[in-house]
Amino acid sequence: MTLLDKVARAEQTRPPIPATVWMLGIVSLLMDVSSEMINALLPLYLAGGLGASALAIGFIEGLSVAIATVTKFLSGVLSDIGGRAKPLAVLGYGLGALSRLIFPWAASLDQIVLAKAMDRVGKGIRGTPRDAIVASVSPPEIRGASFGLRKSLDTVGGFAGPLIAIGAMGLLAGDIRAVFWIAAIPAALCMIVLVFFVHEPPGNRSMTRVSIRFADAFRLNRAVWGVIGLASIIMLARFSEAFVLLKSLEAGFTPVWVPLSLVIMHAAYGLTAFPAGRLSDRIGTSGLLVCSLGFLIAAHLTLASAATVWVYVLGTVLWGLHMGFSQGLLGAMIARVTPDHQKGSAFGTFNLVTGVVVLAGNTLAGWLWHSAGSTAPFLVGAALATVATIGIASGASQSKQG
Repeated sequence: MTLLDKVARAEQTRPPIPATVWMLGIVSLLMDVSSEMINALLPLYLAGGLGASALAIGFIEGLSVAIATVTKFLSGVLSDIGGRAKPLAVLGYGLGALSRLIFPWAASLDQIVLAKAMDRVGKGIRGTPRDAIVASVSPPEIRGASFGLRKSLDTVGGFAGPLIAIGAMGLLAGDIRAVFWIAAIPAALCMIVLVFFVHEPPGNRSMTRVSIRFADAFRLNRAVWGVIGLASIIMLARFSEAFVLLKSLEAGFTPVWVPLSLVIMHAAYGLTAFPAGRLSDRIGTSGLLVCSLGFLIAAHLTLASAATVWVYVLGTVLWGLHMGFSQGLLGAMIARVTPDHQKGSAFGTFNLVTGVVVLAGNTLAGWLWHSAGSTAPFLVGAALATVATIGIASGASQSKQG
């Protein structure tokens, strides 16, 4: 029997991807369509519709990411309630869907903050139970394919959302609130699919949690704190894409075409995520992180000077390349330097610290934009990314000498 025959036979005997995984993929796709439709236009609505300053936008964006990050830390506690994954997934996606009804009505910044907080709490809650269901219904031999399918459908949503927003803005004469109402439709469909078509195996207790004690954070080794410190600098340098979207207006985009920025980013990210994973096998996690920071530095410098559409497009491509090359790297570094019995505390501390840093970084970017102009946050971001790159290179050099 030839190698090709063996591969063909193995493919024939592999079980198909379960329907529940397909349904969860569709759930992710629909919610991501809804999220990206709003994310693509929210900075414009905040600045133009509500008169928010760049400082306020930075604070709101930072707060929303910080809430999601901290919620990931706390969601482990919720996972013990009943031990079932689907109710927690319904709670997480349900909060996101409910937030879609607030955005079109929002007439003040505090209402936007409420909607963003609900959305991000939901996002922080739903990831773990969703992945637990995928793992529980997938036989080991196709588990990788199942997770890959769900992620692929999620990525499709990332493309489709901004494209739908562009079409809706054109048809509705730039009425952002009307587009927000349309964004509620895929969120509602998401809940219908989740509630009625996603089935958790009877007796499933796939939600497990590593016990986390706050005191353990002070017992983490120096290597863990080194990664957390490095991650903090990177988080300061990589502020919210909201500022990239606002920059598009200065480069010559009309409001209708601003969502195209996210399409470009997702395209660059989608095309490079797999090759980046292959490259990491050759140059290691640290080498890949240096590459990603190189793209981030180039993106910052390009966007800082972006006075034309084509220079801006180049900057967004570089930003997307950074996303593709950096996906999951910091988490992998934490896992590598942490003993098994401290992984829960390490990831919990990592999420808490980086959540606070993201809030500070976005607020700083907003303050710089507000007080020194739109170029300032990108230049400071490039400087911070350079510091992080030097830190990685220095650490790699010391490890080789040791």
